[in-house]
Amino acid sequence: MNTRQILDDSQGPFSRSATFNGDNSCFSVGLEDGFCIFSTNPCELKVSRSFNAGIGFVVMVGQSNYLALVGGGRRPRYPQNKLVIWDDVKQKAAITLEFPTSVLGVRLTKSRIVVALLNSIEVWTFSRQPEREYEFETADNPRGLACLGQKLLAFPGQSPGHVKVVELAKGNVSIIPAHEAPLRAMTLSPDGEVLATASEHGTLVRIFATSNCAQMAELRRGVDNAIIFSLAISPSNNLLAVTSDKSTLHVFDLPHPSKTPAPSSPGENATNKWGILGKIPLLPRVFSDVYSFASAHFEMGEDGLGPLPPLGSALARPPKGVIGWTDENTMIVVSAGKDGRWEKFVLREGEEGKRYCVREGWKRYLGDGS
Repeated sequence: MNTRQILDDSQGPFSRSATFNGDNSCFSVGLEDGFCIFSTNPCELKVSRSFNAGIGFVVMVGQSNYLALVGGGRRPRYPQNKLVIWDDVKQKAAITLEFPTSVLGVRLTKSRIVVALLNSIEVWTFSRQPEREYEFETADNPRGLACLGQKLLAFPGQSPGHVKVVELAKGNVSIIPAHEAPLRAMTLSPDGEVLATASEHGTLVRIFATSNCAQMAELRRGVDNAIIFSLAISPSNNLLAVTSDKSTLHVFDLPHPSKTPAPSSPGENATNKWGILGKIPLLPRVFSDVYSFASAHFEMGEDGLGPLPPLGSALARPPKGVIGWTDENTMIVVSAGKDGRWEKFVLREGEEGKRYCVREGWKRYLGDGS
C-alpha cells in the first residue's frame, strides 16, 4: 500500500534543493517543474526556468551561465544517473555524463566536475569533451559529500568516518581518521587550508589543517546527538557556522594553521589552548570543550513529504539550514521544502566585547511572505 503523502500543487511551489554558488552571491533551487536562481543578499529572483519536469538539485559554476542539473521529484527531467551541464544562455545541454548509479552530489569549478556516487568519487575535466582524471572508492556516501577547492578535493574515505584529501595537481592522497562514526557533513575553508568535519553523532566538529592533516581543534555543538545540516567557514577563514535539526545556528571562532601554535608534545590537542577550563583537573570533558560564542534560532519550515523517503531517491528529504557567508559578519541560511525559507543573520558586538548572532530578516523565497 502506498502511504506516501501526495504533494498538493494547490499549496504552491515546492523546492527540492537549495545550493549556494562558489562565492555565495547566489543560490539555486531545484523545483518540481524546473529551477530558479536567486541573489543571496538581498534575496531576489534572478532566473526562473520551467521544464514541466523535476530537478532534484542544481549547482552553479560561479556566476557563469553554466549549471549542473540532476533530475528528481515525482516526474524527473532526467534519469538520476545522468548529470547535465546546462548552458542557460543557449538554453540547452552543453555536456551530458552518465553513470552506473544515481548521482548524489556534484561540485564544480571552471576546470573540473566532481561527481559523488554512492561508493565512489569521479573527477572530470570541465571541457567540451570531458575526460575522467580520477576515480576513488569511498565508504557508503548517500549524501554525496565532497569538498572541492582550487587545489584540493576532500571526500569520505573507504572506512566510515575517514576523509581522503587529494592534491589535484599531482594526485597525492592523504587520509584523515576524522571520526569513528560515518561522516554527516564537511567543508573546506575558502583558502583550502582548513577542513571541518562532523559525524552522524552531531555533537563535535573537528578541525584539521589540510597541509599536514593534523587536528587543530575539537568544537562542541552540544551534548545531545543531532543531525548536522550544514558547515560553512567565513571568507577570512576565522569563523565556522553550524546548523542542525535542533533548529539552531551556532558560530565558533576557528583556528587556522597560520595562527595556531603546534602542540608542544605528541598527542596534545590544540583545542585545550582555547578552553578556559581545559587545565582544571578532574572536570568532565564537556566543561573543557570549546563551545560556540553565539547562536540563534532558524526556521526549518515544512517538508511537505510525509513519511521519510530513502536517501538518494528522487523524493529524498529536501535540505534544511544550508549556510552561505556573504561577508565576515553576515550569514544567509536557506531551507528547501514546501515552506522554502531565506533567513539573514548578522554578528553584532555588545557590552564588554560579547558577540551575538541576530536574525535581521527572512522571507519565503518562492512565496509572498516576508
